[in-house]
Amino acid sequence: MMEEIGATKAWAGFNVMLATNMIREAAALTTQIGGEIIPSDKPGCLPMAVREPVGVILGIAPWNAPVILGVRAIAVPLACGNTVIFKASALCPRTHALIAEAFVEAGFPPGVVNMLTNAPADAGAVVGALIDHPAVRRINFTGSTAVGKIIAKRAAEHLKPVLLELGGKAPFVVLDDADLDEAVKAAAFGAFFNQGQICMSTERIIVVDAVADEFVARFKAKAETLLAGNPVEGAQPLGAVVDAKTITHVRALAADAVAHGAEQLTGLSAPEGLLMSATIIDKVTPEMKLFRDESFGPIVAVIRARDEAHAIELANDTEYGLAAAVFTRDIPRGLRVAKQIKSGICHVNGPTVHDEAQMPFGGTKASGYGRFGGKAGIDAFSELRWITVETQPGHFPI
Repeated sequence: MMEEIGATKAWAGFNVMLATNMIREAAALTTQIGGEIIPSDKPGCLPMAVREPVGVILGIAPWNAPVILGVRAIAVPLACGNTVIFKASALCPRTHALIAEAFVEAGFPPGVVNMLTNAPADAGAVVGALIDHPAVRRINFTGSTAVGKIIAKRAAEHLKPVLLELGGKAPFVVLDDADLDEAVKAAAFGAFFNQGQICMSTERIIVVDAVADEFVARFKAKAETLLAGNPVEGAQPLGAVVDAKTITHVRALAADAVAHGAEQLTGLSAPEGLLMSATIIDKVTPEMKLFRDESFGPIVAVIRARDEAHAIELANDTEYGLAAAVFTRDIPRGLRVAKQIKSGICHVNGPTVHDEAQMPFGGTKASGYGRFGGKAGIDAFSELRWITVETQPGHFPI
């Protein structure tokens, strides 16, 4: 991961830990793929709802959390009795190959876990051919919203279900009664862990005016300690971003915001090419690109809200809806606000970056549909069938 995507040791270790939990959870799910007996209106009829394997499932995983998302594309589909074609990322083929090798070494028979790689230029043709193949019955994809739309359209031509976990623009709401020290810690982790290259990364900090100046002062002090360095050396908390396009994109978002009246408080690029320290842009408004466009880098927008209602309005003013967070000392208030934020995931007094193997993970709106994780994964990777047994002679009108 260090060599292929510039990850830090901490991020690599986090990937392996969570991916291990995902495999354990998938193994536990094998005894929870149940059915039910449904009472029938027809005398002597014994109806059953049963879950069966789908068949061949195509899993497409990205580079940014390669072990977590690679394992997620494989483990629960296998637990549900399917075979898997794992389409690895062109940016981290060796990391993804290690996952497939681990399943083979664990004793899965030939043909159960299959992996393929491709040159970046061939991705469209390869994925298109896989989606079109009649043996592939279902697709799960984690990646950008733009590519997710292409995959969904191609699969729709064959009426094949797709599970999509796509982009995000996670809001982090700080209310006037928040514990600011806790909010600063969670915001820094959510915005800058793995250089902000996580689908759940905090991209918009929405802070109520009453505490905005104090929060920003503390957050700025924290961010100034989050410098980027060579991940192999491990001397700094942040590593490299994945490529030069990310640097260009983040710089452009920052420049647009500053040109329209925002203030850069910290960060942007360090002396070396793919290193960018924690960057805060304060006083961002909805007219700026940084408010709307997914940055997927070590930059975060701070947006000032008049009050709670305005904060909720700003949080929902986005095409995305994956993760969110709310900070308040009043837990009922936090739950009330969380229910009003349109996202698949929301954490009260916790960071936007939070994943566990047993939880239903996924988004709404342009962040996709369907859920990975826990029993929700059983729904995604199995077919529900209705089977009946007649126990009495039949009586028919003709």
